[in-house]
This record gives sequence, structure tokens and C-alpha cells, in this order.
Amino acid sequence: MKKKGGWMAIPQGLSNCPPGLEYLSLIDQLLLRQKVELLESFVGFETNNKYTIMNSIGQKVYYAVEDNDCCTRNCCGPMRPFDMKIFDNYRNEVIHLHRPLACDSCWCPCWLQSMEVTAPPGTVIGSIEQEWSICKPCYVIKNAVGDVVLRIKGPVCTFSICGDVKFYVYSKDGETKVGKIIKKWSGLAREAFTDADHFGISFPMDLDVKIKAVLLGACFLIDFMFFEKSGNQESDRPGML
Repeated sequence: MKKKGGWMAIPQGLSNCPPGLEYLSLIDQLLLRQKVELLESFVGFETNNKYTIMNSIGQKVYYAVEDNDCCTRNCCGPMRPFDMKIFDNYRNEVIHLHRPLACDSCWCPCWLQSMEVTAPPGTVIGSIEQEWSICKPCYVIKNAVGDVVLRIKGPVCTFSICGDVKFYVYSKDGETKVGKIIKKWSGLAREAFTDADHFGISFPMDLDVKIKAVLLGACFLIDFMFFEKSGNQESDRPGML
């Protein structure tokens, strides 16, 4: 095992695991740290988001880069469709996320947010789909064949200025808590002047690595829907309003 701050060593001897997801077999927590872009901080010009993804002791597991064009980023803002490429230490793209353009309004229940997760890129392993709700954000996590395996329920208040914002992960029947996605408070200056966010994800150690990767994708979708600023203007809001 490598020292804190380095890259996590890849587990060996796993079978029936998509290449690059072996790291997730020994993890029950992930930490996401978005890179602060100086151009975006000072002038509000939207740039491609970049993230470092670490385990609970600070070792790097992946890094993620948004793949988008300038016009889409700056015209559509947080609503924008995007592809997110997630790479391992060897610069191999191991997970690909695709968010299509869709309405972001609680008054339009027929066109909700979704994200497809492929690993390796091109092979679908699951998806995240928003469920219609006015008061609280709700999502379902589906496997490769479209079966619901987990649910996510967010809080009524998603204002990050209030501190940590928690989205709980439930079993497919919505009764048992099995994990959570937390948008972490990162300090007044960072919260006020940038959209560079910190997240934590927890899930059962024995959860299928494919579903762990889909939960990672859910974190990105939640980030863009609730915590991505447009022109550095705060857009957090109560519930789905």
C-alpha cells in the first residue's frame, strides 16, 4: 500500500470485474475534490470541471475530467449536458459518464435528469434516474439491465452555506439506509467565490463494484444539479424549486 497522498495500489486476483474497477473492491468510502480554476474564480468564465477522487486515507484512486465545449458550458451553465471521463493512475479511461440535456424543473415531471455509466467506456453498467418530486430530490440507481438496486433521497434544504448537505442512499425498497453522499462545507471563501466542491461517498464494502461506480456517477449529477454555480452566482435552493 502506498503512502498517503500517492496513488492507491491496484488490487490483484479479481475476476469478473471491469478493468479499472478493481480499486473499488477494497473501498467503502470515496472523497471527491474539485480543482479550483483561477479563471473561473475571478471572471466567472466557466471551464471544464476537474476532480481528484481519493480513498478514505487520502490516496488517489481516479481523476475525472469533464469533456465539453466552451459554448455549451457558458450558455447552459449547470443545466449543461456533459461527458465525464474518469481515469486511473495509468491514464486509462476506466469509467465514462454521460448526462444528456434535460429539463431541471419540478414542474416538468416528464423530462427528468439522468446519467448513463459505462465501464469500460461503451459497456453500460448502470444509470442514475431522477424521480419526480417537489420537496426533496429523489433518484433511483439502476443496474445494467434497468433494475432498481438502490434509491437516493436528498434533504429539503440543499443550501451549502448551511454546512454539510447529506443525500442518503437506501435499499431498493427505500426503507434501509446503506450509505450517503455528502456535499462537504469547504469554508466561506471557497463556497462564496468558486463552485469547486468537496464530496464524500460511503457505501457497503461488499456492494458490487459496478454499483459503486454508478454511485460515483450519482455524485457528479448531484453536484451539477445543486452545487454548480453559473458565473459564480449561488444557485442553491430549497428542495427541487
